[in-house]
Amino acid sequence: MKALFSLAKKFLAAVLPGVVRPLHALWNEVLGFLFLALAVVMVRPVWRGWKEIGQGPEHFLRFLLSAFMLAVLLGFAVHAFWKARRIQRG
Repeated sequence: MKALFSLAKKFLAAVLPGVVRPLHALWNEVLGFLFLALAVVMVRPVWRGWKEIGQGPEHFLRFLLSAFMLAVLLGFAVHAFWKARRIQRG
């Protein structure tokens, strides 16, 4: 019985890294896609805010917040894709 557990442990030690690494990279790619999709959605409010920037301080604040959110989402997307590539290269 002890030999069976030892054999199972060796099997999992050999197989598991080959399965977990691609899943980890895929997870980061999915997250990167989601952040990128959200960033694309944020382009319209930033563009509208840019066109309305001269109408008052509340429009300027709305533009700044939208642009900041767009930058954060793009940063998260780039980081997720970069991390997925780093995981794949090992």
